[in-house]
Amino acid sequence: MVKAVIGEETQLKLAEARLEQSSSTPAQVGLVIGKLSSTLDRGFVFDLVPTPPNDAGAPPCSLVEPDKRKGPKPKSQSSDSHSLSIDKDWVAEHARQVSRMLVGGMKVVGIYIWISDNAFKNSNIVLCQTVMGVAKAAPLSESDWDERLLIHICYSPRRWTCRNCMVTSNITSSSLRPCDFKMGRVLTSLQRFRCMYNFDIRLPISHKNSSNVQTMNEALRHEISIHAKYLKSAKAMLDGNLVVHNDLCTSDGLHEVELLLPFVEDTEVCSQKDALGVLAFSGSVCSFAYLNIREPVSQAVADIKDDIITSLQSRLDIICDEADGETGPIDTGIQKARDDADSQEVGDGISSGIPVSQIVLQSLRFVMLI
Repeated sequence: MVKAVIGEETQLKLAEARLEQSSSTPAQVGLVIGKLSSTLDRGFVFDLVPTPPNDAGAPPCSLVEPDKRKGPKPKSQSSDSHSLSIDKDWVAEHARQVSRMLVGGMKVVGIYIWISDNAFKNSNIVLCQTVMGVAKAAPLSESDWDERLLIHICYSPRRWTCRNCMVTSNITSSSLRPCDFKMGRVLTSLQRFRCMYNFDIRLPISHKNSSNVQTMNEALRHEISIHAKYLKSAKAMLDGNLVVHNDLCTSDGLHEVELLLPFVEDTEVCSQKDALGVLAFSGSVCSFAYLNIREPVSQAVADIKDDIITSLQSRLDIICDEADGETGPIDTGIQKARDDADSQEVGDGISSGIPVSQIVLQSLRFVMLI
Protein backbone atom coordinates (compact mmCIF):
# COMPACT_ATOMS: atom_id res chain seq x y z
CA MET A 1 0.00 0.00 0.00
CA VAL A 2 1.27 3.45 -0.91
CA LYS A 3 1.85 5.45 2.26
CA ALA A 4 3.52 8.52 0.77
CA VAL A 5 3.71 10.18 -2.64
CA ILE A 6 6.52 12.37 -3.97
CA GLY A 7 5.89 14.56 -7.00
CA GLU A 8 8.49 15.94 -9.41
CA GLU A 9 8.55 19.59 -8.34
CA THR A 10 9.67 21.05 -11.68
CA GLN A 11 6.94 19.38 -13.72
CA LEU A 12 4.18 19.89 -11.17
CA LYS A 13 4.97 23.59 -10.81
CA LEU A 14 4.72 23.90 -14.60
CA ALA A 15 1.36 22.13 -14.47
CA GLU A 16 0.22 24.48 -11.73
CA ALA A 17 1.24 27.50 -13.79
CA ARG A 18 -0.68 26.08 -16.76
CA LEU A 19 -3.78 25.70 -14.61
CA GLU A 20 -3.44 29.26 -13.31
CA GLN A 21 -3.39 30.57 -16.87
CA SER A 22 -6.69 28.82 -17.50
CA SER A 23 -8.24 30.25 -14.34
CA SER A 24 -11.49 30.88 -16.22
CA THR A 25 -11.94 27.09 -16.41
CA PRO A 26 -13.75 26.03 -13.22
CA ALA A 27 -12.67 22.38 -13.53
CA GLN A 28 -10.07 20.26 -15.29
CA VAL A 29 -9.35 16.53 -15.23
CA GLY A 30 -6.31 14.65 -16.46
CA LEU A 31 -3.97 11.71 -15.94
CA VAL A 32 -1.24 11.22 -13.35
CA ILE A 33 1.93 9.74 -14.85
CA GLY A 34 4.24 8.08 -12.38
CA LYS A 35 5.15 4.87 -10.63
CA LEU A 36 3.94 2.91 -7.61
CA SER A 37 6.68 1.02 -5.78
CA SER A 38 5.73 -2.00 -3.68
CA THR A 39 9.32 -2.23 -2.45
CA LEU A 40 9.32 1.27 -0.99
CA ASP A 41 5.56 1.61 -0.28
CA ARG A 42 5.76 4.91 -2.10
CA GLY A 43 4.30 6.53 -5.15
CA PHE A 44 6.20 8.81 -7.51
CA VAL A 45 4.48 11.37 -9.73
CA PHE A 46 6.43 12.47 -12.80
CA ASP A 47 3.92 14.66 -14.63
CA LEU A 48 0.25 15.55 -15.17
CA VAL A 49 -1.37 15.19 -18.60
CA PRO A 50 -4.68 17.05 -19.14
CA THR A 51 -7.42 15.10 -20.91
CA PRO A 52 -8.30 16.87 -24.20
CA PRO A 53 -11.84 17.67 -25.38
CA ASN A 54 -13.78 14.74 -26.81
CA ASP A 55 -14.53 14.16 -30.49
CA ALA A 56 -17.48 16.55 -30.29
CA GLY A 57 -15.28 19.32 -28.88
CA ALA A 58 -16.85 19.17 -25.40
CA PRO A 59 -14.61 19.36 -22.30
CA PRO A 60 -14.10 16.07 -20.45
CA CYS A 61 -15.51 17.53 -17.21
CA SER A 62 -17.74 20.37 -16.06
CA LEU A 63 -19.49 21.68 -12.98
CA VAL A 64 -23.21 21.06 -12.69
CA GLU A 65 -25.75 22.79 -10.49
CA PRO A 66 -27.97 20.83 -8.09
CA ASP A 67 -31.40 19.71 -9.18
CA LYS A 68 -33.68 22.70 -8.64
CA ARG A 69 -36.69 20.38 -8.24
CA LYS A 70 -35.37 19.46 -4.81
CA GLY A 71 -36.05 22.99 -3.65
CA PRO A 72 -34.02 26.20 -3.47
CA LYS A 73 -30.79 26.26 -1.48
CA PRO A 74 -29.97 28.99 0.99
CA LYS A 75 -27.79 31.72 -0.45
CA SER A 76 -25.00 30.78 1.91
CA GLN A 77 -24.86 27.33 0.27
CA SER A 78 -25.40 28.32 -3.37
CA SER A 79 -21.69 28.36 -4.20
CA ASP A 80 -21.05 25.12 -2.28
CA SER A 81 -23.59 22.89 -3.98
CA HIS A 82 -21.96 22.40 -7.39
CA SER A 83 -20.80 18.91 -8.26
CA LEU A 84 -18.60 17.48 -10.98
CA SER A 85 -19.72 15.78 -14.18
CA ILE A 86 -17.02 13.71 -15.95
CA ASP A 87 -17.04 11.92 -19.29
CA LYS A 88 -15.67 8.76 -17.68
CA ASP A 89 -15.44 6.74 -20.89
CA TRP A 90 -13.43 9.48 -22.60
CA VAL A 91 -10.97 9.79 -19.70
CA ALA A 92 -10.56 6.00 -19.70
CA GLU A 93 -9.88 6.02 -23.46
CA HIS A 94 -7.31 8.79 -22.93
CA ALA A 95 -5.60 6.62 -20.32
CA ARG A 96 -5.57 3.64 -22.69
CA GLN A 97 -3.95 5.66 -25.46
CA VAL A 98 -1.37 7.34 -23.21
CA SER A 99 -0.38 4.04 -21.56
CA ARG A 100 0.66 2.73 -24.98
CA MET A 101 3.32 5.43 -25.30
CA LEU A 102 4.97 5.22 -21.88
CA VAL A 103 8.34 3.56 -21.29
CA GLY A 104 9.04 0.82 -18.78
CA GLY A 105 8.26 1.70 -15.17
CA MET A 106 6.21 4.78 -16.09
CA LYS A 107 2.47 4.21 -15.88
CA VAL A 108 -0.86 5.95 -15.67
CA VAL A 109 -1.26 5.70 -11.88
CA GLY A 110 -4.41 7.77 -11.41
CA ILE A 111 -6.10 11.06 -12.21
CA TYR A 112 -5.86 14.67 -11.05
CA ILE A 113 -8.67 17.16 -10.69
CA TRP A 114 -8.53 20.98 -10.64
CA ILE A 115 -11.63 22.03 -8.71
CA SER A 116 -12.78 23.88 -5.62
CA ASP A 117 -12.72 22.14 -2.27
CA ASN A 118 -16.51 22.07 -1.87
CA ALA A 119 -17.13 20.75 -5.38
CA PHE A 120 -14.58 18.01 -4.69
CA LYS A 121 -16.43 16.93 -1.57
CA ASN A 122 -19.68 16.77 -3.54
CA SER A 123 -18.15 14.56 -6.25
CA ASN A 124 -16.48 11.65 -4.46
CA ILE A 125 -18.54 8.95 -6.17
CA VAL A 126 -18.01 10.17 -9.73
CA LEU A 127 -14.29 10.63 -9.04
CA CYS A 128 -13.95 7.07 -7.74
CA GLN A 129 -15.84 5.76 -10.77
CA THR A 130 -13.47 7.67 -13.06
CA VAL A 131 -10.41 6.28 -11.29
CA MET A 132 -11.77 2.74 -11.57
CA GLY A 133 -12.38 3.25 -15.31
CA VAL A 134 -8.80 4.43 -15.76
CA ALA A 135 -7.48 1.44 -13.80
CA LYS A 136 -9.32 -0.98 -16.11
CA ALA A 137 -8.22 0.84 -19.27
CA ALA A 138 -4.56 1.11 -18.23
CA PRO A 139 -3.63 -1.77 -15.89
CA LEU A 140 -0.26 -1.57 -14.20
CA SER A 141 0.75 -5.24 -14.48
CA GLU A 142 -0.60 -8.78 -14.47
CA SER A 143 -0.63 -8.81 -10.66
CA ASP A 144 -2.39 -5.49 -10.70
CA TRP A 145 -2.38 -3.03 -7.84
CA ASP A 146 -5.72 -2.55 -6.10
CA GLU A 147 -5.19 1.19 -5.67
CA ARG A 148 -4.64 4.31 -7.74
CA LEU A 149 -3.89 7.95 -6.95
CA LEU A 150 -6.33 10.84 -6.94
CA ILE A 151 -4.63 14.24 -6.78
CA HIS A 152 -6.80 17.23 -5.94
CA ILE A 153 -5.50 20.70 -6.80
CA CYS A 154 -7.70 23.21 -5.04
CA TYR A 155 -7.57 26.74 -6.42
CA SER A 156 -9.18 28.53 -3.49
CA PRO A 157 -7.24 28.24 -1.28
CA ARG A 158 -4.34 26.86 -3.35
CA ARG A 159 -3.56 23.41 -2.00
CA TRP A 160 -2.36 20.00 -3.28
CA THR A 161 -3.72 16.86 -1.65
CA CYS A 162 -3.39 13.20 -2.60
CA ARG A 163 -5.63 10.24 -1.84
CA ASN A 164 -5.48 6.49 -2.43
CA CYS A 165 -8.48 5.16 -4.29
CA MET A 166 -9.26 1.45 -3.89
CA VAL A 167 -10.34 0.00 -7.25
CA THR A 168 -11.20 -3.62 -6.44
CA SER A 169 -14.15 -3.11 -4.13
CA ASN A 170 -17.49 -1.38 -4.25
CA ILE A 171 -17.35 2.37 -3.88
CA THR A 172 -17.87 3.32 -0.24
CA SER A 173 -16.92 6.15 2.07
CA SER A 174 -13.61 4.35 2.76
CA SER A 175 -12.64 4.03 -0.93
CA LEU A 176 -10.66 7.29 -0.68
CA ARG A 177 -7.90 7.40 1.90
CA PRO A 178 -5.58 10.37 2.44
CA CYS A 179 -1.84 9.85 2.00
CA ASP A 180 1.18 12.10 2.50
CA PHE A 181 2.13 14.21 -0.50
CA LYS A 182 5.13 16.43 -1.08
CA MET A 183 7.17 17.76 -3.99
CA GLY A 184 10.84 17.14 -4.55
CA ARG A 185 13.45 15.99 -7.07
CA VAL A 186 12.32 12.71 -8.56
CA LEU A 187 13.33 12.52 -12.22
CA THR A 188 16.97 13.49 -11.67
CA SER A 189 17.44 10.64 -9.18
CA LEU A 190 16.19 7.92 -11.52
CA GLN A 191 18.57 5.38 -13.03
CA ARG A 192 18.26 4.52 -16.73
CA PHE A 193 18.17 1.03 -18.25
CA ARG A 194 17.94 0.04 -21.92
CA CYS A 195 17.29 -3.26 -23.67
CA MET A 196 17.28 -3.92 -27.42
CA TYR A 197 15.02 -6.91 -27.90
CA ASN A 198 14.74 -8.76 -31.21
CA PHE A 199 11.69 -10.94 -31.74
CA ASP A 200 10.52 -13.30 -34.46
CA ILE A 201 7.08 -14.82 -33.96
CA ARG A 202 5.95 -17.24 -36.68
CA LEU A 203 2.76 -19.25 -37.01
CA PRO A 204 1.30 -21.31 -39.84
CA ILE A 205 -1.63 -20.16 -41.97
CA SER A 206 -4.11 -23.00 -42.45
CA HIS A 207 -6.59 -23.54 -45.25
CA LYS A 208 -10.10 -22.12 -44.95
CA ASN A 209 -11.59 -25.53 -44.31
CA SER A 210 -9.33 -26.03 -41.31
CA SER A 211 -10.96 -26.35 -37.90
CA ASN A 212 -8.85 -23.58 -36.28
CA VAL A 213 -9.86 -20.55 -38.35
CA GLN A 214 -8.64 -17.34 -36.66
CA THR A 215 -8.31 -13.69 -37.52
CA MET A 216 -4.88 -12.13 -37.61
CA ASN A 217 -5.66 -10.23 -34.40
CA GLU A 218 -6.73 -13.36 -32.51
CA ALA A 219 -3.81 -15.50 -33.70
CA LEU A 220 -1.09 -12.94 -32.98
CA ARG A 221 -2.56 -11.91 -29.64
CA HIS A 222 -2.54 -15.57 -28.60
CA GLU A 223 1.08 -15.99 -29.72
CA ILE A 224 2.13 -12.81 -27.90
CA SER A 225 0.56 -14.14 -24.68
CA ILE A 226 2.55 -17.38 -25.06
CA HIS A 227 5.71 -15.40 -25.83
CA ALA A 228 5.10 -13.32 -22.69
CA LYS A 229 5.24 -16.42 -20.48
CA TYR A 230 8.66 -17.35 -21.86
CA LEU A 231 9.86 -13.77 -21.54
CA LYS A 232 8.83 -13.60 -17.89
CA SER A 233 11.11 -16.54 -17.09
CA ALA A 234 14.10 -15.12 -18.98
CA LYS A 235 17.32 -14.41 -17.09
CA ALA A 236 18.88 -10.97 -17.43
CA MET A 237 22.38 -9.57 -17.67
CA LEU A 238 23.18 -6.02 -16.62
CA ASP A 239 26.28 -4.53 -18.22
CA GLY A 240 27.56 -8.07 -18.81
CA ASN A 241 26.82 -9.41 -15.32
CA LEU A 242 24.03 -11.80 -14.35
CA VAL A 243 21.30 -10.04 -12.35
CA VAL A 244 20.56 -11.35 -8.86
CA HIS A 245 17.14 -10.61 -7.37
CA ASN A 246 18.17 -8.19 -4.59
CA ASP A 247 21.06 -6.50 -6.38
CA LEU A 248 21.16 -2.70 -6.27
CA CYS A 249 22.71 -0.54 -8.94
CA THR A 250 24.79 2.32 -7.58
CA SER A 251 26.62 3.50 -10.69
CA ASP A 252 25.42 6.35 -12.88
CA GLY A 253 24.90 6.41 -16.63
CA LEU A 254 22.89 4.30 -19.04
CA HIS A 255 22.86 0.59 -18.17
CA GLU A 256 22.48 -2.07 -20.86
CA VAL A 257 20.20 -5.04 -20.18
CA GLU A 258 20.31 -8.30 -22.15
CA LEU A 259 17.57 -10.95 -21.81
CA LEU A 260 18.45 -14.64 -22.05
CA LEU A 261 15.38 -16.60 -23.11
CA PRO A 262 15.08 -20.34 -22.36
CA PHE A 263 15.14 -22.82 -25.23
CA VAL A 264 11.61 -23.94 -26.05
CA GLU A 265 10.09 -26.25 -28.61
CA ASP A 266 7.61 -24.97 -31.15
CA THR A 267 4.16 -25.83 -29.77
CA GLU A 268 2.30 -25.01 -32.99
CA VAL A 269 1.71 -28.28 -34.86
CA CYS A 270 0.42 -28.14 -38.41
CA SER A 271 0.90 -30.66 -41.20
CA GLN A 272 2.34 -29.43 -44.49
CA LYS A 273 -0.82 -30.24 -46.46
CA ASP A 274 -2.94 -28.13 -44.04
CA ALA A 275 -0.55 -25.14 -44.19
CA LEU A 276 -1.19 -22.39 -46.71
CA GLY A 277 1.73 -20.23 -45.60
CA VAL A 278 3.51 -18.68 -42.64
CA LEU A 279 2.79 -15.43 -40.83
CA ALA A 280 5.94 -13.71 -39.54
CA PHE A 281 5.62 -11.02 -36.88
CA SER A 282 9.18 -9.85 -36.38
CA GLY A 283 11.25 -6.81 -35.59
CA SER A 284 13.02 -5.04 -32.72
CA VAL A 285 11.82 -3.26 -29.60
CA CYS A 286 14.05 -0.71 -27.89
CA SER A 287 12.82 -0.77 -24.31
CA PHE A 288 13.73 1.70 -21.56
CA ALA A 289 13.11 1.51 -17.82
CA TYR A 290 13.65 4.04 -15.06
CA LEU A 291 14.32 3.00 -11.49
CA ASN A 292 14.64 4.67 -8.12
CA ILE A 293 18.10 4.19 -6.68
CA ARG A 294 16.66 2.31 -3.68
CA GLU A 295 14.85 -0.28 -5.78
CA PRO A 296 16.54 -3.56 -6.82
CA VAL A 297 17.71 -4.07 -10.39
CA SER A 298 15.26 -6.95 -10.72
CA GLN A 299 12.47 -4.36 -10.72
CA ALA A 300 13.99 -2.65 -13.76
CA VAL A 301 14.21 -6.03 -15.50
CA ALA A 302 10.54 -6.72 -14.71
CA ASP A 303 9.60 -3.26 -16.03
CA ILE A 304 11.52 -3.90 -19.26
CA LYS A 305 9.82 -7.27 -19.80
CA ASP A 306 6.42 -5.70 -19.20
CA ASP A 307 7.28 -2.83 -21.55
CA ILE A 308 8.31 -5.24 -24.33
CA ILE A 309 5.03 -7.18 -24.14
CA THR A 310 3.02 -3.97 -23.92
CA SER A 311 4.87 -2.65 -26.98
CA LEU A 312 4.05 -5.78 -28.99
CA GLN A 313 0.39 -5.66 -27.99
CA SER A 314 0.14 -1.92 -28.64
CA ARG A 315 1.75 -2.27 -32.05
CA LEU A 316 -0.73 -5.01 -32.93
CA ASP A 317 -3.60 -2.78 -31.75
CA ILE A 318 -2.37 0.06 -33.95
CA ILE A 319 -2.08 -2.22 -37.00
CA CYS A 320 -5.61 -3.52 -36.47
CA ASP A 321 -7.00 -0.02 -35.82
CA GLU A 322 -5.44 1.19 -39.06
CA ALA A 323 -6.91 -1.80 -40.93
CA ASP A 324 -10.34 -1.03 -39.51
CA GLY A 325 -10.00 2.66 -40.37
CA GLU A 326 -9.03 2.01 -43.97
CA THR A 327 -12.20 0.03 -44.63
CA GLY A 328 -15.44 1.96 -44.94
CA PRO A 329 -18.98 1.18 -46.08
CA ILE A 330 -19.01 -1.16 -49.09
CA ASP A 331 -21.24 -0.19 -52.01
CA THR A 332 -22.84 -2.67 -54.40
CA GLY A 333 -20.13 -2.38 -57.07
CA ILE A 334 -17.30 -2.98 -54.64
CA GLN A 335 -19.14 -5.87 -53.04
CA LYS A 336 -19.68 -7.48 -56.46
CA ALA A 337 -15.99 -7.06 -57.29
CA ARG A 338 -15.07 -8.66 -54.00
CA ASP A 339 -17.42 -11.60 -54.61
CA ASP A 340 -15.89 -12.08 -58.08
CA ALA A 341 -12.41 -11.94 -56.57
CA ASP A 342 -13.39 -14.51 -53.94
CA SER A 343 -14.70 -16.79 -56.67
CA GLN A 344 -11.40 -16.44 -58.53
CA GLU A 345 -9.47 -17.22 -55.36
CA VAL A 346 -11.38 -20.44 -54.90
CA GLY A 347 -10.52 -21.41 -58.49
CA ASP A 348 -6.83 -20.61 -58.66
CA GLY A 349 -5.79 -20.18 -55.00
CA ILE A 350 -4.57 -16.60 -55.55
CA SER A 351 -5.50 -13.93 -52.98
CA SER A 352 -7.29 -10.87 -54.38
CA GLY A 353 -5.43 -8.51 -52.04
CA ILE A 354 -8.59 -6.49 -51.27
CA PRO A 355 -8.35 -5.11 -47.67
CA VAL A 356 -10.88 -6.41 -45.17
CA SER A 357 -11.57 -5.15 -41.65
CA GLN A 358 -11.22 -8.61 -40.06
CA ILE A 359 -8.12 -10.01 -41.70
CA VAL A 360 -8.49 -13.80 -41.82
CA LEU A 361 -5.23 -15.71 -41.86
CA GLN A 362 -6.60 -18.38 -44.16
CA SER A 363 -7.37 -15.90 -46.98
CA LEU A 364 -4.15 -13.87 -47.13
CA ARG A 365 -0.46 -14.57 -47.47
CA PHE A 366 1.80 -11.88 -46.04
CA VAL A 367 4.81 -11.10 -43.90
CA MET A 368 4.45 -8.34 -41.32
CA LEU A 369 7.45 -6.43 -40.06
CA ILE A 370 7.54 -3.76 -37.35
